[in-house]
Amino acid sequence: MKKRMGFLLVGLAAMLLLLAACGGEKYEPQAINEETDVCAICKMAIKDDQYATQIVTKDGQSLKFDDIGCLNQWKTENGTDTIGAEFVRDYNSKQWLRYEKAYYAYDANYKTPMAYGVVSFEKEADAEAFIAEQGAGTLMTAEELSSHSWEVNHDMMDMGDMHGHGHDGEEDAHHEGGDGHMDSSDDHTSNENGHEDGGHAS
Repeated sequence: MKKRMGFLLVGLAAMLLLLAACGGEKYEPQAINEETDVCAICKMAIKDDQYATQIVTKDGQSLKFDDIGCLNQWKTENGTDTIGAEFVRDYNSKQWLRYEKAYYAYDANYKTPMAYGVVSFEKEADAEAFIAEQGAGTLMTAEELSSHSWEVNHDMMDMGDMHGHGHDGEEDAHHEGGDGHMDSSDDHTSNENGHEDGGHAS
């Protein structure tokens, strides 16, 4: 009898551990739809790229952002009590990562959609390699980002190559066949007025 009870207890403990593990993964990022998704902060069209970020709230709502800096601004304005999980993407593979588990490379001159200059990676070695390739930058963790200044590089914004369109009712570049975002691999030029007046305040 005692032996049977022991087996039952072991089985119950294993089931509880399994349920706890599953519960930890109940928040899943949603796919980016370039035709309809806009940043929850800056209202720019979101490109399905390595800069896209996402918050999933405890009630299952997905909040999507075109730049990690916009995700941070949302947390600053709304707090973190309703957040179930935060996701960023690996710069190389574009796979979704938990915000707190990723590594980050920062430099004011890195080109990102809203000119915050923060790029995310799954592996620390990849972040270090990116910094070495760029010839500048600082390796950071999610914990270190909590005290980051989150300044917008307005010089990069004024270059007009971050987005091909502006805020608040200006024509969305997606409707013209463009993606509206800077692509780090291209040297294409965009609308010169794209973001001169539309950037976030630092």
